[in-house]
Amino acid sequence: MDKQLDGMKVAILATDDFEETELTEPKKALEEAGAEVAVIAPHSGEIQAIAHDEKTQTKIPVNITLDEADPEKFDAVMLPGGALNADALRLNYEAQEFVATLDGEGKPIAAICHAPWLLVSADLVEGRNLTSYHTIQDDVRNAGGLWEDKEVVRDENWVSSRQPTDIPSFNKAMIDLFAQYKDLEVSPAKISAL
Repeated sequence: MDKQLDGMKVAILATDDFEETELTEPKKALEEAGAEVAVIAPHSGEIQAIAHDEKTQTKIPVNITLDEADPEKFDAVMLPGGALNADALRLNYEAQEFVATLDGEGKPIAAICHAPWLLVSADLVEGRNLTSYHTIQDDVRNAGGLWEDKEVVRDENWVSSRQPTDIPSFNKAMIDLFAQYKDLEVSPAKISAL
């Protein structure tokens, strides 16, 4: 298999009650593409998965806590959904700062389902094209984002998808986006040229 993300360090920001398939499947795809993936959460130990609104048997080990995570050490970030996960993270100042730092440096961000709530709360969506789970489209629009009902929306250094059924397309678009940025010395000025 093509290891097009070899040497790339990818953060997955999540907390308890993340949507299981929206973390586990993209994580597997990133690892299979050669990325070094770290799960970052507000607390140490493990984070609990859900399937829609029911807890599952899956718990994912936390590699680094948010207060210890240095966004400068990561090349990209992936944000899984799950309404409770996304709602908790959007209120976390360290999570907001993490994504704002990566975005400010032009590093790629992949978000699915309710995950764009964090981008809204970090004040990053104004003028950006993105998608999300349909129930938060008003939040995206009210923050100045240009919401689209598509399986995958790519906007510069961002890629977003709506829901678990979009995961195959999301994973492909995420890997393609991350690979495009892998070998670049990225800055906001260079992004606009891509």
